[in-house]
Amino acid sequence: MLSGDDICYSSGRELAALIRKRTISAREVMSAHLARINRFNSTLNAIVAKLDDEECLALADDADRRLARGRDVGPLHGLPWAFKDLEDAVGFPNTSGSPIFKGRMPATDSPIVALLRANGVVPIGKTNVPEFGMGSHTYNRVYGTTVNPYDVTMTAGGSSGGAGAALAAGLLPLADGSDLGGSLRNPANFNNIVALRPTSGLAPALSDDTSLGLNVKGPMARSVDDVAFLLGVMTGLDMPPLERALKGVRVAWCPDLGGLPLEPRVREVLDADRGTFEQLGCMVQNACPDLTDADEVFLTMRRRRAFANLGSLLWSHRGEMKPEAVEEIERGATITGADVARATALHQHLLARVDVFFETHDFLVCAVNQVAPFDAILDWPHEIAGVAMEHYAAWMKSAYWISTTLCPAVSVPAGFTPEGLPVGIQIVGRRGDDAGVLQMAYAFEQATGFSRRRPGLA
Repeated sequence: MLSGDDICYSSGRELAALIRKRTISAREVMSAHLARINRFNSTLNAIVAKLDDEECLALADDADRRLARGRDVGPLHGLPWAFKDLEDAVGFPNTSGSPIFKGRMPATDSPIVALLRANGVVPIGKTNVPEFGMGSHTYNRVYGTTVNPYDVTMTAGGSSGGAGAALAAGLLPLADGSDLGGSLRNPANFNNIVALRPTSGLAPALSDDTSLGLNVKGPMARSVDDVAFLLGVMTGLDMPPLERALKGVRVAWCPDLGGLPLEPRVREVLDADRGTFEQLGCMVQNACPDLTDADEVFLTMRRRRAFANLGSLLWSHRGEMKPEAVEEIERGATITGADVARATALHQHLLARVDVFFETHDFLVCAVNQVAPFDAILDWPHEIAGVAMEHYAAWMKSAYWISTTLCPAVSVPAGFTPEGLPVGIQIVGRRGDDAGVLQMAYAFEQATGFSRRRPGLA
């Protein structure tokens, strides 16, 4: 019989299978996770707007009754779930981390929430986010700051920061997230978990019709196998086996994407990982795609999106918005149709260059984050390795430049700084090769074992 902590650190795929076989009950799984949430969430602040324990247990009991009656159930049946607090989910507030929306109670589920419910999850709450999902550090004036289970004085990243911290601490078995400029990959990197930014347009529930396809939804978990499992559920696609021979696979190695500043301790971890790909049989070469204009494309479309979504609130609620949000919306107000047309054209040229690059390379390996987890009291890193950051997202160029490629990109645990802070590595593949990216990540994960290290919470 599994103990409480064993349950909480079991894989989501395995837990769902045990529940379906009735080897373990949904109530036992829920009880174990509630015990851990009650023990650690007050420190981490990862799960917010949570139902009370009795409601959670009643929902788990209902899941068990459905199985006992022989009802058809989904592949996620009985798993405790907290949806990202940027998603509409009936029965829970969707604050988007903003006081403006503190009382917003949606009447319908978002597509990804509806999909997850249909596949059997047991909703218990939401996962914390930065205000409006802006910025890769999860703090807001509704719920406060989410901190890192590996060092509770440090950030858990964002915008899926609550999900990342909850997974690392064993508060949830699996999680959903979204990614415009790194919001799946950044918290995975900071919390020693795995997350995949899928190919843009891979499945309807994961798509976003704004920002040239830059914003996507995707899976987060503690292992590549669980990410592959959840991706299959989210897309309805049959995922191929993760084990794959890698001899002769062509890997382009470019940790800094051609000159971005990296913290020395991040670079040291990544440099030590190059040999792992070589030991797996890959042909590793120094190479980088031409990502000229990635900054203009990303910033134009993100700022336009911010103004389109929030511009009507700026004058009436300016005092309730963080300064970075105000700046983002105001910059978005200045973007013209001609600017969007130019960004769209530049984007098409960038995509064409990336396609050519992947004709001679199977994967690109680079940094996820240019910095290690930073102090949670900071707003954002204002400099990296002595280089000043020109705006609040500039420290995330290693992630958002990759967003502009629309390619699948995974963050997988890659090591730790001397202080014990997690560092991930980003594996990028050609558009549509999500399975290949996961196979490469799985091989790296199995060879290194970094994802098996757990935070020393007490």
